[in-house]
Formats: sequence, structure tokens, C-alpha cells
Amino acid sequence: MAGWPARIADETELEEVMTRPDPALVADLAAAPGDILVLGAAGKMGPTLCRMAKRADPARRVVAVARWSEPGLRERMQGWGIECLSADLLDDAALAALPDAPNVVFMAARKFGSTGNEALTWAMNVQLPARVAARYAASRIVFFSTGNVLPMWPVNGPAPDEDAAPAPIGDYAASCLGRERAFQHAAASRGTRCFGIRLNYAIDLRYGVLHDVAAKVWAGTPVPLAMGHANVIWQGDANAWTLRALARADAACPILNVTGPETVSVRWLARQFAARMDRVPVFEGEEAAAALLSNAARAFATFGYPTVPLLTMVDWVAEWVARGGRALGKPTKFEVRDGRF
Repeated sequence: MAGWPARIADETELEEVMTRPDPALVADLAAAPGDILVLGAAGKMGPTLCRMAKRADPARRVVAVARWSEPGLRERMQGWGIECLSADLLDDAALAALPDAPNVVFMAARKFGSTGNEALTWAMNVQLPARVAARYAASRIVFFSTGNVLPMWPVNGPAPDEDAAPAPIGDYAASCLGRERAFQHAAASRGTRCFGIRLNYAIDLRYGVLHDVAAKVWAGTPVPLAMGHANVIWQGDANAWTLRALARADAACPILNVTGPETVSVRWLARQFAARMDRVPVFEGEEAAAALLSNAARAFATFGYPTVPLLTMVDWVAEWVARGGRALGKPTKFEVRDGRF
């Protein structure tokens, strides 16, 4: 999509830019008619995904379900024309009481805080998906997974595609593989139409790997290099592909790696930010020979390439951080190698 601004002025413009629907999204949503129910809609990506869906088809009912712990978020989303419901999804009665919908986007998950409360992590990431798959057995379900289910991969070779055998490290990653298996079982046993989005690092100017690195460069604190490479994608592109996947959900339960095309060096990234911020980057440690990476070639063949280039994201994040733009305070912990989040 052409016409990206040189800078993002504020959060109002950021959310407008991030939720612009393109013709491909409008066309694919037309092939998946009916209400869209978004479970776990109050996280980092859910609000803009809901708004993008509403903008792509203003006449369609978009229902967001969450516990709404962030002050003002529910009211803001209602102002976008989104119906907001409150529910504890682990409560079977609350799940049963939710409205039926032909299209479901499952975003509910637990990552940070997994270490020390592993039982809740498994309940959220495995038991809840199984219950949602049973509750919405007749719906199209697109669910989020993570590149963390894949093994560490040599940075000097091709990144793993969807044929690579999963090798999750730690309870969080293992439970996310369990989420995939729960939906795969629902597809195989009931014919439920499912589609998995195995995401690696969505980028919003207020959080994400780019924000984490830029904030350290701006503050003069060391940039950790142990996980020396990563893949990233603009959050607007990740949300658009997720919504477009509704039309492709089927009983084969396809799962695609969703990320950008570059294997991004963290050291290179820090130097890019330093040049834009007039800073000298400080580094900690050395790059390991392997990193958590994904090959998203199949997603590109399905949805096309991301619309926001990496260097555009770098420019936006550098300017945002340097002028004190708001941060969500949710670090990605991309540098973690032992799976403990």
C-alpha cells in the first residue's frame, strides 16, 4: 500500500495507519460473511485487529471479548463501532453464554508470567483452546500461535519453514504447541475449519523488538546480543493477514509462519537507530550461532509481501522513541533463550 507517512504524529494517527484496510482484505472478508467474534481482544494486537475488521466492512458486527483491565480501552473501541463484551474465558458458563458467530479470531493467551505459574499458562494456552474449539465447532476459527514452537536455527542457513519439526523450549512455547494441537484435533475430529497464525514479532511503535532496541539505544543502556537475530512484521500487516485467513480456514487446519522477509541482525538494528538518534550504541554479549527464526515464504505466497518495509518501521520507531512517544511497557523479551518468560 502506497502513501505511508514519513513520521507518525501521535497515537491517533498510529492507530489510523495501522488499521487501514486494503482491497485484498475487503475481498477476502467478503468470502467469510457473518459476525466476527474476537476472543482476548484487549491485548497488544486485538484492538487494532477489531478496528481494521470494522473499517474493512462497516456494516459487519465485530464483537470483542476481554476482561478489560486497561482503563478507557473498552470505551475507545466502542467508539469505533465495536461491540465489547466482558467475560472470563476460563469460566465455562461465561464461554457458553457468548454469542454464536460464524467467524472467530482466538487471541487469548498467556506468555509473561508463565514461569512460576505454569498451571495457569497451560490452562490458558491448551485447555481454553480445546474448549473454544468445541464451543465454536461450526465456525471458522483463526488462532494465534508463535514462532517459539520452532527450534533455534543456525543464522547462517535458511530459517525453518512449516515443515520443520517443532522443538519448543520451556513451558510457554510447549503450551503454544499444545494450542496448535488442540485446534488440529478439533479440525480432524469434528471438521472444524481452523487456520493457525504462527507469529514472530509484530511491530507497533509503542512496543515490539524494534521499540525494545530503540529504547535501549536512546537511553544508552546495553543492547543484549545473545539472541542476535530476529524476524519482524508490521502489526497492521499481521492483523490483515489474520483476518484474511478466515476465508482460508478449513478442516486441514493450515498453520503458516507469519513474519517479515528479513533476518534482522540486532547489532545492525541498534546501529540503524543510533545513526538516526545521534547516539553511540552499547552492546552486551555476543551473537549466538542460532536464533529463533521463521521462514514465511508460504505466507507471502498466500497473502503477498508485507506492505510496510523494515526501514520504514525503523524510521518511525526511531522518531517515536526519540521524542518520548508513549510505550506500552510490555517488553518482548526477545533476548530470552531459555524459554522462561
